[in-house]
Amino acid sequence: MEKDNEILVSVQNVSKKFSKNLKSSLKYGALDIIRSTLGLRVNKDLRPQEFWAVHDVSFELKRGECIGLIGHNGAGKSTLLKVLNGLYNPDKGKIVMRGKIGALIELGAGFNPILTGRENIYNNASILGFTKKEVEEKMNSIINFSEIGEFIDTPVQNYSSGMKVRLGFSVAAHLEPDILIIDEVLAVGDLGFILKCFSKIDELLPRTAVIFVSHSMPMISRICNEVILMDHGKVEYCGKEIGKGIQLYYNKFSNNHQNKVYDTKTLELISVQTDLLNNKIHRHKDFNLTFEFEVNAAIERLPILYLEFKDKEQKPIAGISVKEYRENIKEGSKITYKITVKNPLFTLGKYILDLGLYDPSTESPYIRINNIIEFTVGGEKEQWIPFELESENIITLH
Repeated sequence: MEKDNEILVSVQNVSKKFSKNLKSSLKYGALDIIRSTLGLRVNKDLRPQEFWAVHDVSFELKRGECIGLIGHNGAGKSTLLKVLNGLYNPDKGKIVMRGKIGALIELGAGFNPILTGRENIYNNASILGFTKKEVEEKMNSIINFSEIGEFIDTPVQNYSSGMKVRLGFSVAAHLEPDILIIDEVLAVGDLGFILKCFSKIDELLPRTAVIFVSHSMPMISRICNEVILMDHGKVEYCGKEIGKGIQLYYNKFSNNHQNKVYDTKTLELISVQTDLLNNKIHRHKDFNLTFEFEVNAAIERLPILYLEFKDKEQKPIAGISVKEYRENIKEGSKITYKITVKNPLFTLGKYILDLGLYDPSTESPYIRINNIIEFTVGGEKEQWIPFELESENIITLH
C-alpha cells in the first residue's frame, strides 16, 4: 500500500455507553471488574439507567484526509474523540490507529499545571517518542508559533485559556503527528491565531490525517473533505458532500417563531404576505413580499422599511431599504409596503428575514421584529455559502 493512500484511522461499529447517575455507574463498574477478574463475559448491552453516548459509528481516514464531526451539544462528538484517543475503552466495535497521535480534546488536557510551558513541551514530546535533542530543534519554532513569549517558563496553571490553546496547538502541530485530533478548543483562540492554525493544518494535511470537531460550519467547510453528523450518539450522515451534511445540521435548529425585539406601539404589523409556495424560493426567480401596518399615533413622515436577510448562522448577508417621501401620516391609517426582490442570488439552503421600521428623520426604530419569515432556496445541490455573484466570463484555451 502506498504511504499517501495509507489508512491511518479505522473505526468499525464503535459504541460507548454511560450510566445516567453515579449510583448505577459505581454499581455496574464494580460488577464489570468482578466479572472480568473471574474471567466471565462482561455485559456489553444496555442495562437500566444506561444510554449510548456513541452508538455504532464507523469510518476510515487516510493520510491527507480531514473528517469533520458536527452535531449539537451532547451528540457524542467529544466522547467519540476520547474513545479514539484511548481515554475511554469502547464497549463495542474495533478501532485501529496507526502512527503518532496528537490530540487537542480538552482545554489544557495533556498539560501538567504545575510545570512550566517549556517542561510540558518536553513531556508531550516524550510521550510521542521524540528525543530531547529532537524537541530542542523544534523548541524555538513551537514557542514562536504559540506567541507565549516570556511566559513559556511560567507554570501552565497561570495561563489564560487562550494561552493554553496556543501552546497546545503549537506542540501538537510541530511534533507532526500522523493523526491530529482537534476538538472545539480552537474556538477559544483569537481570529488571528485561528487563521494561523488553519495555515498550519494546510501545511500538515498532506502528511497527516485530521479529525476536526467544530460548531463553526465555515471552519468545517474550510478544511474537511468528509463530514459526519451525529445526533444522540448515532451517525445521521456520513459522506463527502460537506454542504449536505452542514444543511442537515442547520435543519436541526429551525426557528420559525417571530421575536419582537423593539416596539414603540406607534405602528402595528397587521399582515405579512408572500407569493412563496411553502416559503420556498428559486434562484434567479423574482418573488414578492407584502407588509401592512396600522398607524396607532400620527407621525410626521412615512417610515423607512428595512429588511435584513440572515444566513443559517444568523449572520446578516443582504438588506433592502424601502423609502418614499410622504408627510403627515394620520392615526388610523394603514401603510402597505410591497417589495419585489429581483433575481435573487441566494445559494441553496435556509435563510431568515428580519424587519425594521424607522423614523426617516431620526433613524430611530418604531418597531423591529426578528425572524418574521423563514424561507429556503430550492434545488438539488446544497451549499453553505450565502450567495453567489453573477459574472461575465471569457475562457481562452491555447
